[in-house]
Amino acid sequence: MPYGNGIENDIAFLQHFPVHEAVPSMTLIRIAHSNPLVDGRQSARAMMVRRGVQTLLHDMRHAVLPELVLANGRRADLVSISEKGEIWIIEIKTSIDDFRVDRKWPQYRDYCDRLFFATHKDVPLEIFPEDCGLVLSDGYGGHLLRDAPDHRLAPATRKAMTLNFSRAAAHRLMMAEWATGKSFDDV
Repeated sequence: MPYGNGIENDIAFLQHFPVHEAVPSMTLIRIAHSNPLVDGRQSARAMMVRRGVQTLLHDMRHAVLPELVLANGRRADLVSISEKGEIWIIEIKTSIDDFRVDRKWPQYRDYCDRLFFATHKDVPLEIFPEDCGLVLSDGYGGHLLRDAPDHRLAPATRKAMTLNFSRAAAHRLMMAEWATGKSFDDV
């Protein structure tokens, strides 16, 4: 039974057990960063955009989770849930080429009430579709330039997304706690 959203999380989970408890023929390798909250696939510029958007969403009282795997296997850059339970997906784009080569984003509409793009000042804003929201980030905050149209999720999809969000968040919190290497006796 897998314990996470990918092999990196499964390996990180296994690293918490002494080697003598592992399967004898199993070689444990470390392909994930030592911090389970760091994904490691994003560029510095994408992380800068992400930080600004996360700050904006936090100020809007949204719960935000980066890099959430959706039921279709796609990974959303940011997913947020508002106080009212509205689910947003924010796709981060850091260049014109980044936007042009990535055509998976229309599939995200099936998993959110509102779909946004987020970028920075060096990307021309006119490349982004008008039927999506738009956020401009400077790394310290974000500015909602265009709100996204509302397309309400079906109740079953909303429930599935909320469960996926909460389970992934709880799993990451547990992995972060374990990564500290401290027990409750150390507190």
